[in-house]
Amino acid sequence: METRYLTKSHFKLAMECPTKLFYIGKEEYSNNNLEDPFLEALSKGGFQVGELAKAYYPGGQTIDTLDNKKAVEETSELLKQKNCIIYEAALKYEDYLIRVDILVKQGNDIKLIEVKAKSIDYNNENKDTIFVKTRGKDKGGLKSDWKPFIQDVAFQTYVAEKTLPDNEITPYLMLVNKNAKSPSDGLNQKFKISKNSDGANVTSRAELTEEERAEKLLIEIDMNDKCHQVMYKDKYKYLDEEITFSELIKNFAANYKKDQLIKSKVGFNCKSCEFKASDNEMERGLKSGYHECFKRDLNWKDEDFEEDTIFDLWKLHYQKRDLFIEENRLKFSQLKKEEIVKDSTNQLPLAGANRQWIQIEKSVNNDTSYEIDKENLKNEMEKWTFPLHFIDFETAQPVIPFNKGRSPFEGIAFQFSHHMVHEDGTIEHKSQYLNTEPGVFPNYEFVRNLKSALENDHGTIFRYATHENTYLNVIYDQLKKDMSYIEDKEELCEFIRNITQKGPKNNRTEGPRNMVDLWELVQNYYYDPYMKGSNSIKVVLPAILNSSDYIKEKYSKPIYGAKEGIKSLNFENQVWVQFEENGQVTDPYKLLPQLFTDLSEKDLEYIDLHEDLNNGGAAMVAYERLQFENIPQYLREEVEKGMLKYCELDTLAMVMIYEAWADMVK
Repeated sequence: METRYLTKSHFKLAMECPTKLFYIGKEEYSNNNLEDPFLEALSKGGFQVGELAKAYYPGGQTIDTLDNKKAVEETSELLKQKNCIIYEAALKYEDYLIRVDILVKQGNDIKLIEVKAKSIDYNNENKDTIFVKTRGKDKGGLKSDWKPFIQDVAFQTYVAEKTLPDNEITPYLMLVNKNAKSPSDGLNQKFKISKNSDGANVTSRAELTEEERAEKLLIEIDMNDKCHQVMYKDKYKYLDEEITFSELIKNFAANYKKDQLIKSKVGFNCKSCEFKASDNEMERGLKSGYHECFKRDLNWKDEDFEEDTIFDLWKLHYQKRDLFIEENRLKFSQLKKEEIVKDSTNQLPLAGANRQWIQIEKSVNNDTSYEIDKENLKNEMEKWTFPLHFIDFETAQPVIPFNKGRSPFEGIAFQFSHHMVHEDGTIEHKSQYLNTEPGVFPNYEFVRNLKSALENDHGTIFRYATHENTYLNVIYDQLKKDMSYIEDKEELCEFIRNITQKGPKNNRTEGPRNMVDLWELVQNYYYDPYMKGSNSIKVVLPAILNSSDYIKEKYSKPIYGAKEGIKSLNFENQVWVQFEENGQVTDPYKLLPQLFTDLSEKDLEYIDLHEDLNNGGAAMVAYERLQFENIPQYLREEVEKGMLKYCELDTLAMVMIYEAWADMVK
């Protein structure tokens, strides 16, 4: 049996929760991380950043074998050279094994470079404070958003120093420089991503020009001091004691090697545990690490998991959350109203702490009825001007810009959908825009098309959450900074200012036709137990469909895209309300065609709903793939048709919410 080494991915997992070391890699346990590593790397830009980093260190040799012993031997042989560059160098010390992204040896000096697809604004003014806290009781400690990255490279540094004691090891983080500009058009195309027949990840890398190597999109930061802080100064809580870094990783490695479970206490991080199996998975025989932990730590029985917990509660303050966890009061039935609602005199009936208590009360009482603040919502609706416009954007933030002069992660708006509701109740899918042409910067044409769709009247415009407002402000700034001649620049900027808001709540400027946020209205005036603690449109829509008899009756007929029905640009005679065997309405998003047939249902759900990908979702992944893959024209057209349908459903969902409310407040 091959030795079980503590690798850097295992170390990272253990730092999140040591118990996870027991579950990882076991087929009998459910693992809800993205099933397709190709898709995960694509969505986060990891592949391209890794390959770009290697292009900045050309001429290196790759250790591509997956056999640990062979990888270590090949690395050791290369390190006998006075100077060398190694990609994926394998170093082993005791029960630790690391693969270094880029190792550069020059004589006795070794640079250990960890590459991350994370952006940073790093300069002389903030270089001493960007990674550490500057005030409070933890002053001098690592900031929480940087700690995992620094601990990762520190673990590698520890292993490298032990493996190569006669060399001077200097660790670096290579990060995406958000202030850099792409030196050329089509730089991303030099790092094309595709999949081979067995689904493995394959990246092709072309040589960079001298100019492309000179103007780097990645920045290399010396982490020697920070790593030594992690390795030799900081203390770590392990079970019920404080220990050093070397003791910590020794415990991790020993338990992992013996396949022995480390008992961690249940905490809020359990909410996002990837080893939580669904009911269907457990019925199929898969084990759930999440359930095992709760049974072990809190003595829960199977029936305890049927109750909602504080993990499900909307916007629970972290101090209350931590108190409830400390007292082992995780279930709604263990909470008291006075702990949640202090003073509701200045709060809307369905907002804030009142909303939290309504969620708790309905859950405990098995009350499935919705709540709507008719009076206040009706007052809001009376302010709206017909025709009503409902818009939704699809966007991307490519880590390697498609165009010269653009920055990493700079926003691209490539698609919108637009529904209209007229005063007489007529509904139509009025217009749409989609541009997936590789290498084209679509933002200005996007705004031109949006302006053309919305400028013909003074009707109220609706968005869902802040996304559309954010991206219009991004495009406004792009237009203002663009030194090239753009004939309609001022008109486009004026249009954006007219329908958006900018600045913090206490100092906000709003355009005369500022968009209305349906997401805010949901939080203030509507609650359905189906939604639990989420206000995502992909959760609110099914809730509305199940609660509104009016919507069920109307959309259970093939009127959408019908000749005498609701005008649609992408559907014909579509029935949106279809029922499951249990009488619940089928989620309309499950009625849409899959954008790519090689995406599993779990993957699709992940990229639509996962918190790390909320600004992208399925359309973003499809757009990225259309930019980077050699896809046949017929398949490209099918994917584009699917993207148009997805986006159209997003704005139709907004219309359905509006229609349901209009019926409910009558």
